[in-house]
Amino acid sequence: MAKRTFSTFETFLIFLLVMMTGVTVALLSLLFITSGTIENNKDSGFLTTQSPPATQGSSTPQGSTLTQGPADTQGPTATQASPTPSTPEPTLFQNFSGYHIGVGRADCTGQVADINLMGYGKTGQNAQGILTRLYSRAFIMAEPDGSNRVVFVSIEIGMVSQRLRLEVLNRLQSKYGSLYRRDNVILSGTHTHSGPAGYFQYTTFVLASEGFSNRTFEYMVNGIMKSIEIAHTNMKPGKIFINKGNVDGAQINRSPTSYLWNPLSERARYSSNTDKEMLLLKMVDLNGDDLGLIRWVDIHCIIANSALHRVNARSNHYAVYLKLIEHFKMYIPRQGPYVAAFASSNLGDVSPNTLGPSCINTGESCDNANSTCPIGGPSMCIAMGPGQDMFNSTQIIGRIIYEKAKELYASASQEVTGPLASAHQWVNMTDVTVWLNSTHTGKTCKPALGYSFAAGTIDGFGSLNFTQGTTVGDPFWDSLRDQILGKPSEEIKECQKPKPILLHTGELSKPNPWHPDIVDVQIITLGFFAIAAVPGEFTTMSGRRFREAIQEEFATYGMPNMTVVVSGLCNVYTHYITTYEEYQAQRYEAASTIYGPHTLSAYIQLFKVLAKAIATGTVANLSTGPEPPFFKQLINTLIPDIVDRAPTGKHFGDVLQPANPTYRMGEVVEVVFVGANPKNSAEILTHQTFLTVEKYEATSATWQIVHNDASWETRFYWHKGLLGYSNTTIQWHIPDSAQPGIYRIRYFGHSRKQDLLKAAVIVSFESTSSTFEVVTAL
Repeated sequence: MAKRTFSTFETFLIFLLVMMTGVTVALLSLLFITSGTIENNKDSGFLTTQSPPATQGSSTPQGSTLTQGPADTQGPTATQASPTPSTPEPTLFQNFSGYHIGVGRADCTGQVADINLMGYGKTGQNAQGILTRLYSRAFIMAEPDGSNRVVFVSIEIGMVSQRLRLEVLNRLQSKYGSLYRRDNVILSGTHTHSGPAGYFQYTTFVLASEGFSNRTFEYMVNGIMKSIEIAHTNMKPGKIFINKGNVDGAQINRSPTSYLWNPLSERARYSSNTDKEMLLLKMVDLNGDDLGLIRWVDIHCIIANSALHRVNARSNHYAVYLKLIEHFKMYIPRQGPYVAAFASSNLGDVSPNTLGPSCINTGESCDNANSTCPIGGPSMCIAMGPGQDMFNSTQIIGRIIYEKAKELYASASQEVTGPLASAHQWVNMTDVTVWLNSTHTGKTCKPALGYSFAAGTIDGFGSLNFTQGTTVGDPFWDSLRDQILGKPSEEIKECQKPKPILLHTGELSKPNPWHPDIVDVQIITLGFFAIAAVPGEFTTMSGRRFREAIQEEFATYGMPNMTVVVSGLCNVYTHYITTYEEYQAQRYEAASTIYGPHTLSAYIQLFKVLAKAIATGTVANLSTGPEPPFFKQLINTLIPDIVDRAPTGKHFGDVLQPANPTYRMGEVVEVVFVGANPKNSAEILTHQTFLTVEKYEATSATWQIVHNDASWETRFYWHKGLLGYSNTTIQWHIPDSAQPGIYRIRYFGHSRKQDLLKAAVIVSFESTSSTFEVVTAL
């Protein structure tokens, strides 16, 4: 491969960029803050109103306010002593066959403005509104006598951070004592790339998030806790059924040349270079009434690209939405007791952009080892989804996922039976000795990111001209790194080979460590079904080897025919896990395998310990392992909180652009309001929605909500101006299923107000558009 050269001007620009980055890191390191719990205040409700159709748009300031103290103050750590549980344990009925099952769902959206979105790591990809609200979905399963229980929580966020898990465990301990613990509670992220960032404690992720946001952190923790509390309160006797089947047409392998590095004999055992199998758990009560479902499938949530600035849950949300609409006739998300979670699995090298990569400037394929184009390089090599745009592609992939889940749900007949068990350890992943065979060992490494990490993928390329598959460092970048961050040690360079190290994160500790050393390994079992909670993104072949090894370990110690699912992005995030062979290719996934070439072997070895302990009943003999840190000082977001302002003669919520008098199905209603920063609403933990679409029912003279901001058909756009001025645009994409009639749109927001020498307060307001009619034809 020819050496890349830069012109003098390009070199000068790159040098300025890197130096500015270095100065920024240094300044950020000085901006320590203390984080804490923002007081939970109540917001005004907005369900059914008893008024006739209005003819003009109107806005109404509300009386509730929230005094604004320090934006980020330190909350409790995760190591406090366990108090007496404050919540009484519900009485469990014991004489039945099955499990006690509790399901719960709660909002965990957090900020939808002035915060970076987590996933692509793109500077400037700040949230500017919402397409779909994000939820935490909790499932509690307990044995009939209540002696053992397990909890699985699927959260619509990029990934679970260690800080998030530690805080949730601490609050669970405070509320329930030893009932819910580190060993029997799994927190799993769906891996949306359009959720708020800012909830991490390790410096790499804090910088990628452009700072820590206690506002979002508290909202997420509160949502997770609330979903668990709802599930705990609503436990009832029921049964669980399992089913599985292949999903076609929804995925491709985005690093097929890396996959080919795996042994031919191993690849020959499989018909595809992706795992197509969907695994589904169906939960019903003893009367056969539906309670919920969890499904796992290997698809990255990356159809919407980094150009999108609206918070959303991607195709997973759309699949859940279809489930609620078609099966339960629930057009308003989060209404009703049924809870459906579409969880992540070993999706590391799996993309939903099924048309594959092509050069956007020439149209030719760029499905090569370097994902680069003859003209324009890697930035021109982009994979596309099956639809006309990202929204259409999301619908297509979401419907494929839903249709298979619907089929498996309807035909699920194999009941899950048997005792519940759980096992967990904290492990120092930088120092695991791996037995490669009976005579040779390998070792994990201190974390490091390779050159190809900066290249990105065909789903989202990097900002600079790095290339996937790079196995040799560049003197220019190495020199800049050494000047700004110091040189990586010979030990880490040798350990990580053939990865050329771009960032030796395991040797960087200012202001806090850049990557975790201590990670969670965890398995929970329900009879013959095991959930292996992995702290990262396993590639297709990594997942296959991992599952097979765990199954064999269970069988060796008396638990044959176990079904093992890899549940991804659980408990703490450690990037990717490739096979040893894929690691040699050093594409993006391998460059992001931070603990070195033997990472997968280390995880297999560690999880086999847990499987053996469960199978032999010796979980109590497992060591806890080294407890991870909970950092008290973090880098705050640099985006300031400023006072909201309305134009002279206007109030927050005033209508600037009214709705048209009449619309047909398929058209878009758009109303523009005088807005306020939506991040204010994240300080109101009971805030439910930014908008509603309401239909007037003449028979009862009431307005009925038909959509909110969690609905696929609505859009909430925030347009930030200068000096605290802003506008809000609300759209309703009228579906074909809409009923003809009179409608209106309502807007619910919060403004930040601060008088001289007084603390800032958050003031709620609401507004209503003029009425409009939806007709079948004009």
